[in-house]
Amino acid sequence: MTVGPADLTEVKALTFDVFGTVVDWRSSVIREGEALGRARGLDVDWAAFADAWRGGYAPAMNRVRQGELPWTRLDDLHRMTLDRLIDEFGLGEALDEADRAHLNRAWHRLDPWPDSVTGLRRLKSRFILATLSNGNVSLLVNMARHAGLPWDCVLSAELAGHYKRDPEVYHKACELLDLAPHQVMMVAAH
Repeated sequence: MTVGPADLTEVKALTFDVFGTVVDWRSSVIREGEALGRARGLDVDWAAFADAWRGGYAPAMNRVRQGELPWTRLDDLHRMTLDRLIDEFGLGEALDEADRAHLNRAWHRLDPWPDSVTGLRRLKSRFILATLSNGNVSLLVNMARHAGLPWDCVLSAELAGHYKRDPEVYHKACELLDLAPHQVMMVAAH
């Protein structure tokens, strides 16, 4: 179905995919890895590490969807993937629990794209702005504070107990915003 400009007049809220759309997860994770590598004297291809970590995202969520794991927050899925990658990259002896926990929270410290904050502020004058991400609520709140993202509210797949693209996530967002589906537009750039 094609949507024309006249059809957008009833849109009251914009819900945003966050990872990649609003924040630069890849450069941010590489930066965090490089800082850890310098501090611990590690020679690691942090770009490959970041890509492999993100590559574990969909398979981890699918384990939840398929019932192999109970509902699991994204922070915990990230940690499962991180622990596997630490072994695969031969970092098991080099990183203690504090290092692993700090690196896992890199997702809480993602930097925005250069135009994200300005663009969001402009949109905020007309629309309710909310996240609608697979990230858990605490991750999204911490990221917003770190990056200065001006959300009106933080909505997460966690609130529906499902991951996006499951319809329950989108229905829950409309319910929580007290808006009809045609009044909410999802914004994503991949």
